[in-house]
Amino acid sequence: MSQLRIATFNLLHGQPLAPDGAPRPYPADAGEPLAEAVAALDADVLAIQEVDRYQARSGGTDQTAVAAKAMGAADWRFAAALHGRPAPVAGWVPEPSVPAGLQVYGPNEVGDDAPPSYGTALLTRLPVIHWRARRFAPAPFGLPLRVAGRRGLTPVPDEPRAALAAVLEGERGPFTVVAAHLSFVPGWNMAQLAGIRRWIADLPQPYLVLGDFNLIGAVPRTVLGGATALDRTAPRARVRELRAARRARPTLIEPRRRRVREPRARLQGWYDLARTPTYPSHRPAVQFDHVLAVGVPRSAVGPAAAPRTGVSDHRPLVVEVAL
Repeated sequence: MSQLRIATFNLLHGQPLAPDGAPRPYPADAGEPLAEAVAALDADVLAIQEVDRYQARSGGTDQTAVAAKAMGAADWRFAAALHGRPAPVAGWVPEPSVPAGLQVYGPNEVGDDAPPSYGTALLTRLPVIHWRARRFAPAPFGLPLRVAGRRGLTPVPDEPRAALAAVLEGERGPFTVVAAHLSFVPGWNMAQLAGIRRWIADLPQPYLVLGDFNLIGAVPRTVLGGATALDRTAPRARVRELRAARRARPTLIEPRRRRVREPRARLQGWYDLARTPTYPSHRPAVQFDHVLAVGVPRSAVGPAAAPRTGVSDHRPLVVEVAL
């Protein structure tokens, strides 16, 4: 069984960075550093976050299209959580010509005249059976954060987020991949992650959930496991059948009455396919970027890495998986 290379990468809108983490100017071909970084990953499935489309700050490039060309993606989707332009401190200035909400772009929209946007993308070399997308509302408050190129902490408002799911055709059959970028507000991001688990409940396992979750350690897999446990695995109809069968048994065969308990939901074994720091890229100390799975045997997971690239304050996370 061949190994697939699964990767997630927060692009920081393709911002070139110096070895010490300081921002560098974009070259004349603004998409070139991003293309080089993505090509080096050689990913079969790639989730990217903080993606620009036609933004002036990143040279007006369609960064998803640039990444797709660099990796040789057969199909992709970009989910725009925001249409507008970034504004210092204020967050975003919305584009009045586009209704607020989610817009999804694919290969057929390359080169259109849509306004500038920003969001999350999922790209793949594999055949796609089904696509879906959703948008998460921002938290009602922000937090002081470290921002590349600025000293100290900068007050940053939260922003809408987007997630994409694709059912892909692997050598062993279909499986589901999710690309997500979650809020940096504690608790709010956990609720978004739990919502993703419920959102894909009708899609085929195995599941791979990739992205920048702004969560560390065991928190992401614990949240996904808890969301799974809330989805009762045994339907109530089956419980009623068990109770009816018990009452129908002859008394001589079952002299003692036994209490039939409703089967308890169990955690479904979500786990991290890679555990390594990814942020900040010049000196990684924490892991905000994750590849989580359920239904994937641990024996199917190969090597993982977080290589340094010439763009972004995050390192990409790459793992090999037999699917």
